Amino acid sequence: MFADRINRINPSATLAMTAKAAELRAKNIDVINLSVGEPDFNTPENILNAAKKAMDLGFTKYTPGAGILDLRKAITEKLSRDNNLFYDPSEVIVSCGGKHSLYNACQVLFQSGDEVIIFSPYWVSFPDFVSVTGAKPIFAETNPDKQYEPNFKDLESKINKNTKGIIINSPSNPTGGVWSNDAVIQTLDIAKKYDLWVFSDECYEQLTYDEKFTSIATLTKESDKILTFQSCSKTYSMTGWRIGYTVGNKDVIKAMSKLQGQSTSCPNSIAQYAAKEALIGDQKFVSKMRAIFKSRRSLIVNGLNAIDNVTCDSPGGAFYVFPNVEYFIGKENNSKVIKSAADLSMLLLNEEAIVTVAGDSFGARNNIRLSYAASEQNIKKSLEKMEKILSQIN
Repeated sequence: MFADRINRINPSATLAMTAKAAELRAKNIDVINLSVGEPDFNTPENILNAAKKAMDLGFTKYTPGAGILDLRKAITEKLSRDNNLFYDPSEVIVSCGGKHSLYNACQVLFQSGDEVIIFSPYWVSFPDFVSVTGAKPIFAETNPDKQYEPNFKDLESKINKNTKGIIINSPSNPTGGVWSNDAVIQTLDIAKKYDLWVFSDECYEQLTYDEKFTSIATLTKESDKILTFQSCSKTYSMTGWRIGYTVGNKDVIKAMSKLQGQSTSCPNSIAQYAAKEALIGDQKFVSKMRAIFKSRRSLIVNGLNAIDNVTCDSPGGAFYVFPNVEYFIGKENNSKVIKSAADLSMLLLNEEAIVTVAGDSFGARNNIRLSYAASEQNIKKSLEKMEKILSQIN
């Protein structure tokens, strides 16, 4: 009945958990949602006002497929200011969120017979972006003790004549890991050796807590095969506005624009004017949000490590922690065996209405992902509930 491509992709586990949380709330259950992948702050007032102004002025029509020129210029200004990256607006395409940007790039560059390296644990959508093109995702191991940097021996062993690209996500979803510059440079050297495309998903680039973020394309003089993906979603709490962008090789950007023109026509016009203000307007909101997330990171990491048989390294960025819960897998709770991290996540949901995401969804069967895009009160409450229920597992 359906085309083969639809059977090559899986439903989003993170969106499924968000939907489950909404169902429980509809039943008046006090749910603590630690699965959500978006900041718990309102979009800043100056951005909202820019959108209102755009509507008042009638900027509600179709725009050029790759985005309005003013926004693409604003993106180049932002990249110069924050990332030491220098591009022309012709090397920029605006899409309907970072996810759409990555999807389009995969469609343009990958096809049946190709293989694409994805580092595990991985964001749930990466394998499906690759699979839907007909290409094959290949998973490379990482080191959890070093912010999930690559296991370089394993990486090189996974590359062959069919390998077409590598996807890097630092800061990472789901781990929050931030790679060192040395690890990035070593990865880029390998990519150059095998003439691979490099996708750098940098949607959390403004949310690093221990060191200033370095865009991957600045770490090499040969960046023609590096595509950089950023987004307004996490940085400016604009997840629902759906504005992401890609910068890089002009021919690839042109091909992505051609594809986008036949699918979505253009990104939302009003959101584009709001995004322009986000990128070149007052940036104080970003600093304030980063400081709050850093404080929450300490709270949740310390709290998790205080629970018996749970270990959690401190992530360098994003707003996720990825504790190891291997001890509980195979143990019993009320005579029922916990067979996987998914079982443990479901136990937390059913018993204490805490919504998490099982590591199975990210290629990590011994972990669960918790988001600290939640109030300190809810973080503390969830830690207390987790300790209570985990202490009852034999």
